[in-house]
Amino acid sequence: MSNKKPYRGRFAPSPSGPLHFGSLVAALGSYLQAKSLQGIWQVRIDDIDPPREVAGATQDILETLQAYGLNWDGEVIYQSHRCQAYEKTLAQLADQKLTYACACTRKIIKQQGGVYLGHCRDKQLTLSGNSLRINLQKLGKPVSHFHDQLQGEVCFNSVETHEDFIIKRKDGLYAYNLAVVIDDINQAITEIVRGADLINTTGKQITLYQLLDAQAPKYIHLPVAVTSPGQKLSKQNHALAIDKENPVPTLLKALDFLGHTVTDNVDTTSCAKILEWAVKNWSLDKVPKQLEIQI
Repeated sequence: MSNKKPYRGRFAPSPSGPLHFGSLVAALGSYLQAKSLQGIWQVRIDDIDPPREVAGATQDILETLQAYGLNWDGEVIYQSHRCQAYEKTLAQLADQKLTYACACTRKIIKQQGGVYLGHCRDKQLTLSGNSLRINLQKLGKPVSHFHDQLQGEVCFNSVETHEDFIIKRKDGLYAYNLAVVIDDINQAITEIVRGADLINTTGKQITLYQLLDAQAPKYIHLPVAVTSPGQKLSKQNHALAIDKENPVPTLLKALDFLGHTVTDNVDTTSCAKILEWAVKNWSLDKVPKQLEIQI
Protein backbone atom coordinates (compact mmCIF):
# COMPACT_ATOMS: atom_id res chain seq x y z
CA MET A 1 0.00 0.00 0.00
CA SER A 2 1.45 3.37 -1.05
CA ASN A 3 1.91 6.12 1.54
CA LYS A 4 2.29 8.74 -1.17
CA LYS A 5 0.00 11.72 -0.66
CA PRO A 6 -2.43 12.52 -3.48
CA TYR A 7 -1.31 15.51 -5.52
CA ARG A 8 -2.91 18.78 -4.46
CA GLY A 9 -2.12 22.05 -6.22
CA ARG A 10 -3.61 25.52 -6.11
CA PHE A 11 -3.86 28.90 -7.80
CA ALA A 12 -4.05 31.78 -5.35
CA PRO A 13 -4.60 35.19 -6.97
CA SER A 14 -5.08 38.41 -5.04
CA PRO A 15 -8.18 40.44 -6.03
CA SER A 16 -6.20 43.59 -6.85
CA GLY A 17 -7.47 43.63 -10.43
CA PRO A 18 -8.52 41.36 -13.31
CA LEU A 19 -6.39 38.46 -14.52
CA HIS A 20 -3.73 39.48 -17.03
CA PHE A 21 -1.58 37.28 -19.27
CA GLY A 22 1.04 36.67 -16.56
CA SER A 23 -1.62 35.46 -14.11
CA LEU A 24 -3.09 33.19 -16.79
CA VAL A 25 0.34 31.58 -17.31
CA ALA A 26 0.60 30.84 -13.57
CA ALA A 27 -2.95 29.51 -13.40
CA LEU A 28 -2.50 27.38 -16.51
CA GLY A 29 0.84 25.94 -15.40
CA SER A 30 -0.48 24.98 -11.98
CA TYR A 31 -3.67 23.51 -13.49
CA LEU A 32 -1.79 21.39 -16.05
CA GLN A 33 0.74 20.15 -13.50
CA ALA A 34 -2.09 19.02 -11.20
CA LYS A 35 -4.31 17.47 -13.86
CA SER A 36 -1.45 15.69 -15.66
CA LEU A 37 -0.78 13.91 -12.34
CA GLN A 38 -4.48 13.12 -11.76
CA GLY A 39 -4.43 15.57 -8.87
CA ILE A 40 -6.70 18.11 -7.23
CA TRP A 41 -6.51 21.76 -8.33
CA GLN A 42 -7.96 24.33 -5.95
CA VAL A 43 -8.50 28.08 -6.15
CA ARG A 44 -7.90 30.34 -3.18
CA ILE A 45 -8.48 34.08 -3.16
CA ASP A 46 -5.65 35.77 -1.24
CA ASP A 47 -7.72 38.71 0.01
CA ILE A 48 -5.85 39.75 3.15
CA ASP A 49 -4.77 43.20 1.95
CA PRO A 50 -7.98 45.29 1.66
CA PRO A 51 -6.20 48.55 0.67
CA ARG A 52 -4.97 46.86 -2.53
CA GLU A 53 -8.23 45.11 -3.43
CA VAL A 54 -10.44 46.25 -6.32
CA ALA A 55 -14.21 45.99 -6.02
CA GLY A 56 -15.57 43.18 -8.19
CA ALA A 57 -12.12 41.71 -8.92
CA THR A 58 -12.79 38.40 -7.15
CA GLN A 59 -15.88 37.63 -9.20
CA ASP A 60 -14.12 38.73 -12.39
CA ILE A 61 -11.16 36.44 -11.66
CA LEU A 62 -13.40 33.43 -11.09
CA GLU A 63 -15.43 34.13 -14.23
CA THR A 64 -12.23 34.48 -16.26
CA LEU A 65 -10.87 31.14 -15.05
CA GLN A 66 -14.12 29.47 -16.02
CA ALA A 67 -14.12 31.17 -19.44
CA TYR A 68 -10.69 29.61 -20.07
CA GLY A 69 -11.86 26.17 -18.98
CA LEU A 70 -9.78 26.25 -15.80
CA ASN A 71 -12.39 24.73 -13.51
CA TRP A 72 -11.30 24.17 -9.94
CA ASP A 73 -12.05 21.33 -7.52
CA GLY A 74 -14.09 21.93 -4.39
CA GLU A 75 -15.07 25.29 -2.96
CA VAL A 76 -13.14 28.52 -3.41
CA ILE A 77 -11.26 29.43 -0.21
CA TYR A 78 -10.97 33.05 0.94
CA GLN A 79 -8.09 34.15 3.14
CA SER A 80 -10.30 36.87 4.64
CA HIS A 81 -12.26 34.06 6.32
CA ARG A 82 -9.16 32.54 7.87
CA CYS A 83 -8.14 35.12 10.50
CA GLN A 84 -8.85 32.77 13.41
CA ALA A 85 -6.36 30.25 12.03
CA TYR A 86 -3.71 32.94 11.62
CA GLU A 87 -4.19 34.18 15.17
CA LYS A 88 -3.95 30.63 16.51
CA THR A 89 -0.61 30.18 14.76
CA LEU A 90 0.69 33.55 15.98
CA ALA A 91 -0.20 32.54 19.54
CA GLN A 92 1.62 29.23 19.06
CA LEU A 93 4.75 30.99 17.79
CA ALA A 94 4.59 33.52 20.65
CA ASP A 95 4.34 30.73 23.23
CA GLN A 96 7.55 29.31 21.78
CA LYS A 97 9.26 32.73 22.04
CA LEU A 98 9.72 32.78 18.26
CA THR A 99 8.33 36.27 17.64
CA TYR A 100 8.85 39.83 18.82
CA ALA A 101 7.39 43.28 18.24
CA CYS A 102 9.31 45.75 16.10
CA ALA A 103 8.93 49.53 15.79
CA CYS A 104 11.34 50.00 12.86
CA THR A 105 9.91 51.72 9.80
CA ARG A 106 10.99 51.17 6.20
CA LYS A 107 12.76 54.54 6.38
CA ILE A 108 14.81 53.47 9.40
CA ILE A 109 15.72 50.14 7.78
CA LYS A 110 16.74 51.93 4.58
CA GLN A 111 19.02 54.21 6.61
CA GLN A 112 20.59 51.07 8.16
CA GLY A 113 21.50 49.67 4.74
CA GLY A 114 18.18 48.27 3.53
CA VAL A 115 18.22 45.03 5.51
CA TYR A 116 16.68 44.66 8.98
CA LEU A 117 19.42 43.73 11.45
CA GLY A 118 17.42 42.80 14.53
CA HIS A 119 17.32 46.29 16.06
CA CYS A 120 14.22 45.56 18.19
CA ARG A 121 14.91 41.89 18.92
CA ASP A 122 15.73 42.37 22.61
CA LYS A 123 13.61 45.45 23.37
CA GLN A 124 10.48 43.54 24.48
CA LEU A 125 8.14 46.08 22.86
CA THR A 126 4.37 45.69 22.95
CA LEU A 127 2.59 44.68 19.76
CA SER A 128 0.30 47.72 19.80
CA GLY A 129 1.19 49.90 16.80
CA ASN A 130 4.19 47.72 15.94
CA SER A 131 4.86 44.93 13.47
CA LEU A 132 5.56 41.35 14.51
CA ARG A 133 8.72 39.58 13.34
CA ILE A 134 9.99 36.01 13.40
CA ASN A 135 13.10 35.57 15.54
CA LEU A 136 15.43 33.61 13.30
CA GLN A 137 18.03 33.50 16.08
CA LYS A 138 15.90 30.70 17.54
CA LEU A 139 16.28 28.69 14.34
CA GLY A 140 19.45 26.62 14.20
CA LYS A 141 20.16 27.21 10.53
CA PRO A 142 18.13 29.65 8.38
CA VAL A 143 16.97 28.41 4.98
CA SER A 144 19.64 29.46 2.48
CA HIS A 145 18.58 27.38 -0.55
CA PHE A 146 15.94 25.01 -1.89
CA HIS A 147 15.43 22.72 -4.86
CA ASP A 148 12.96 23.92 -7.48
CA GLN A 149 11.43 21.26 -9.72
CA LEU A 150 12.03 23.48 -12.78
CA GLN A 151 14.80 25.91 -11.86
CA GLY A 152 17.02 23.45 -9.99
CA GLU A 153 19.00 24.58 -6.92
CA VAL A 154 18.09 28.11 -5.87
CA CYS A 155 20.30 29.98 -3.38
CA PHE A 156 19.41 33.13 -1.44
CA ASN A 157 21.41 36.20 -0.50
CA SER A 158 23.23 35.34 2.74
CA VAL A 159 22.33 38.65 4.43
CA GLU A 160 18.63 38.38 3.62
CA THR A 161 18.67 34.74 4.74
CA HIS A 162 19.32 35.89 8.31
CA GLU A 163 16.78 38.73 8.29
CA ASP A 164 13.98 38.49 10.86
CA PHE A 165 10.98 38.94 8.60
CA ILE A 166 7.53 40.39 9.33
CA ILE A 167 4.59 38.03 9.83
CA LYS A 168 2.03 40.63 10.96
CA ARG A 169 2.10 44.24 9.85
CA LYS A 170 1.79 47.20 12.19
CA ASP A 171 -1.59 48.03 10.62
CA GLY A 172 -2.85 44.68 11.92
CA LEU A 173 -2.90 42.92 8.54
CA TYR A 174 -1.32 39.48 8.20
CA ALA A 175 1.83 39.19 6.13
CA TYR A 176 1.65 37.26 2.87
CA ASN A 177 4.29 34.72 3.92
CA LEU A 178 2.43 33.78 7.09
CA ALA A 179 -1.02 33.48 5.50
CA VAL A 180 0.01 31.42 2.48
CA VAL A 181 1.94 28.91 4.58
CA ILE A 182 -0.89 28.40 7.06
CA ASP A 183 -3.42 28.01 4.25
CA ASP A 184 -1.24 25.70 2.16
CA ILE A 185 -0.81 23.49 5.23
CA ASN A 186 -4.56 23.56 5.85
CA GLN A 187 -5.28 22.63 2.22
CA ALA A 188 -2.63 19.88 2.28
CA ILE A 189 -0.95 21.37 -0.80
CA THR A 190 1.79 19.04 -2.05
CA GLU A 191 3.29 21.27 -4.76
CA ILE A 192 3.15 25.00 -5.46
CA VAL A 193 3.35 26.14 -9.07
CA ARG A 194 3.65 29.92 -9.43
CA GLY A 195 5.53 32.72 -11.15
CA ALA A 196 9.27 33.20 -10.65
CA ASP A 197 8.57 36.71 -9.31
CA LEU A 198 7.73 34.96 -6.01
CA ILE A 199 10.84 32.80 -5.88
CA ASN A 200 12.57 35.00 -3.27
CA THR A 201 9.71 34.52 -0.80
CA THR A 202 10.26 30.76 -0.78
CA GLY A 203 13.05 30.74 1.80
CA LYS A 204 10.90 32.60 4.33
CA GLN A 205 8.00 30.27 3.67
CA ILE A 206 10.09 27.12 4.09
CA THR A 207 11.40 28.63 7.34
CA LEU A 208 7.82 28.94 8.60
CA TYR A 209 7.09 25.34 7.64
CA GLN A 210 10.06 24.29 9.76
CA LEU A 211 8.99 26.41 12.71
CA LEU A 212 5.46 24.98 12.47
CA ASP A 213 6.86 21.43 12.27
CA ALA A 214 5.17 20.88 8.91
CA GLN A 215 6.48 19.39 5.68
CA ALA A 216 7.08 22.00 3.00
CA PRO A 217 5.58 21.32 -0.44
CA LYS A 218 7.59 21.00 -3.62
CA TYR A 219 7.97 24.16 -5.71
CA ILE A 220 7.88 25.00 -9.40
CA HIS A 221 8.59 28.60 -10.38
CA LEU A 222 7.47 29.35 -13.93
CA PRO A 223 8.99 32.09 -16.09
CA VAL A 224 7.37 35.52 -15.76
CA ALA A 225 6.09 37.49 -18.74
CA VAL A 226 7.83 40.87 -19.08
CA THR A 227 7.32 43.78 -21.46
CA SER A 228 10.97 44.79 -21.10
CA PRO A 229 13.84 43.52 -18.91
CA GLY A 230 12.79 43.85 -15.27
CA GLN A 231 9.30 45.15 -16.16
CA LYS A 232 6.94 42.26 -15.47
CA LEU A 233 3.29 42.13 -16.42
CA SER A 234 1.38 42.99 -13.27
CA LYS A 235 -1.71 44.75 -12.04
CA GLN A 236 0.52 47.44 -10.53
CA ASN A 237 2.00 48.06 -14.00
CA HIS A 238 -1.50 48.32 -15.49
CA ALA A 239 -1.32 45.08 -17.46
CA LEU A 240 -4.38 44.62 -19.66
CA ALA A 241 -7.07 42.15 -18.60
CA ILE A 242 -7.25 39.03 -20.76
CA ASP A 243 -10.24 38.57 -23.06
CA LYS A 244 -13.08 36.54 -21.50
CA GLU A 245 -15.25 36.68 -24.62
CA ASN A 246 -12.71 35.12 -27.01
CA PRO A 247 -10.33 33.13 -24.81
CA VAL A 248 -8.93 30.60 -27.32
CA PRO A 249 -6.20 32.82 -28.88
CA THR A 250 -4.88 33.89 -25.47
CA LEU A 251 -4.95 30.32 -24.13
CA LEU A 252 -2.92 29.16 -27.13
CA LYS A 253 -0.46 32.01 -26.55
CA ALA A 254 -0.09 31.02 -22.88
CA LEU A 255 0.58 27.40 -23.82
CA ASP A 256 3.17 28.54 -26.35
CA PHE A 257 4.78 30.71 -23.63
CA LEU A 258 5.08 27.56 -21.51
CA GLY A 259 6.78 25.67 -24.32
CA HIS A 260 3.71 23.70 -25.40
CA THR A 261 2.85 24.83 -28.92
CA VAL A 262 -0.39 23.26 -30.08
CA THR A 263 0.02 21.25 -33.29
CA ASP A 264 -2.14 21.71 -36.39
CA ASN A 265 -4.05 18.47 -35.88
CA VAL A 266 -5.46 19.58 -32.52
CA ASP A 267 -9.08 20.73 -32.26
CA THR A 268 -8.81 24.37 -31.15
CA THR A 269 -12.50 25.24 -31.36
CA SER A 270 -12.83 25.41 -27.58
CA CYS A 271 -10.72 25.82 -24.45
CA ALA A 272 -11.93 22.43 -23.22
CA LYS A 273 -10.51 20.67 -26.30
CA ILE A 274 -7.23 22.57 -26.05
CA LEU A 275 -6.85 21.77 -22.35
CA GLU A 276 -7.62 18.10 -22.99
CA TRP A 277 -4.65 18.03 -25.37
CA ALA A 278 -2.48 20.09 -23.01
CA VAL A 279 -3.07 17.81 -20.01
CA LYS A 280 -2.05 14.75 -22.05
CA ASN A 281 1.05 16.46 -23.44
CA TRP A 282 2.18 18.47 -20.40
CA SER A 283 5.85 18.06 -19.51
CA LEU A 284 8.07 20.21 -17.30
CA ASP A 285 10.95 19.35 -19.63
CA LYS A 286 9.34 21.55 -22.28
CA VAL A 287 8.86 24.59 -20.00
CA PRO A 288 11.55 27.29 -20.38
CA LYS A 289 13.80 27.57 -17.33
CA GLN A 290 14.59 31.29 -17.62
CA LEU A 291 12.99 33.48 -14.97
CA GLU A 292 11.72 36.08 -17.43
CA ILE A 293 10.45 35.90 -21.01
CA GLN A 294 9.74 39.06 -22.99
CA ILE A 295 6.43 39.15 -24.84
